[in-house]
Amino acid sequence: MIKSKRIAEWVKTALIVLLTASAMILGWRTALFNDFFNSIPFLGNIAGLVAGSTPAAPAVSMDAEAVRPLTIVVTDDNGIRHGIKYDVVERNNAYDRISSIFAEALGSMAEPVEISEETWRTALFTPGVYFEYIMPVRLSVLDGWLGVRMPEFAEDISLRRIFVAFSGDTNRIYFEDAVSGIFYGADTVSARSIQEMYSTDPNGAVFAFETGLAVAENAPYMLIMPGNTHPFIRAMITGSAQEHLATVLFAFGLENETIHSSYDSDGARRYLGTHFNIRVESNGRVTYRLTGGVQMTEGYPLKSESEMIEVARAIVADTISGHSSGEAEIFFEKIEQDSGNSFSVTFGYYIAGGRVHLFEDGHAARITFSDGVVVEAELIFRNFSVITGEYATLLPEKQALAAAGGEFMLSFPYAGAEKLMPSWIKYGFGGSDF
Repeated sequence: MIKSKRIAEWVKTALIVLLTASAMILGWRTALFNDFFNSIPFLGNIAGLVAGSTPAAPAVSMDAEAVRPLTIVVTDDNGIRHGIKYDVVERNNAYDRISSIFAEALGSMAEPVEISEETWRTALFTPGVYFEYIMPVRLSVLDGWLGVRMPEFAEDISLRRIFVAFSGDTNRIYFEDAVSGIFYGADTVSARSIQEMYSTDPNGAVFAFETGLAVAENAPYMLIMPGNTHPFIRAMITGSAQEHLATVLFAFGLENETIHSSYDSDGARRYLGTHFNIRVESNGRVTYRLTGGVQMTEGYPLKSESEMIEVARAIVADTISGHSSGEAEIFFEKIEQDSGNSFSVTFGYYIAGGRVHLFEDGHAARITFSDGVVVEAELIFRNFSVITGEYATLLPEKQALAAAGGEFMLSFPYAGAEKLMPSWIKYGFGGSDF
């Protein structure tokens, strides 16, 4: 009797397993689960990049944008101008309110026509909103972050500065092509006004070309702010080497993979897997390298720069951004073609409106792709925070413009000290003090 009951239970269990498997197969064939799996960043982005592994869903997720403009200028209907450059809270508040205007204008713009630089400058005095990124960004990359589909003719446009003017019944876009230096204007069907989204008071911000300095023509559209005090920054290494290793293993879906051996080398610990190795340094730098073959899945290898940037963003989101960055933001900076089909995507730490320059490399992360596959990732785990009440007085920006001979930026050089002092450097990630 007992044996008969056991057999019945086994049959029942087998039927349940069979029915579940059938349902799963049917779900895959009908794409029933596509939306669910696509909603998990790593299953949509990193699956298939590491042989024999199935990446897990990330524990945290980054904001949709891998970068935000560092400078925003709002000019209202009365001609009152308000510049935002170093106050991160105000900048994010403004961007959250008015980025939809930016997105609507870009998504509905007509084909741009070339305009004169004089027309561009005149537009900057009219009601509207001006955005400036730290480095040029292609519109094909921006569209995903803004949640809008760019017109096909606009996808290859690369820009750093853009102005959305509110003129009459519809808005108009003005921008400088970052590759050619040519200025363009384009009509849109967007008609939303900045007045309904964001109100400001004048704060003395001017564009460099308004200063009257001859050297300003080397950086005419840099925003010059009236203040010259900036905070000190505290830097810390958070987490142990083992915690950093676990974070990277999880981000790449390798937490269940076997570590065959590990050994010390040049002050770091190296871990060897079947098709990867990971180097963990005591200073928080972790380097992942693919050493074996890759099992490709649908959608791979990656074919476009925007796809590589998005995959790199997801890796950063689940490692240094999600686990240790503190008050700092981690922004996409550039994608470079190293050679042939090899590309590198770099990210930087930003805080209090300035860039943290780490060691000799400067960047917070670098993700390298070869033939559309992630083959290396260098990640620097750091925690940065503003030291309340401690400020340095720097050279006023108008004088700094003259001293630099062109565009400059706020920087927090980091070489291992706990306290970072603000300084002006010439514009560029390898910029020097002046």
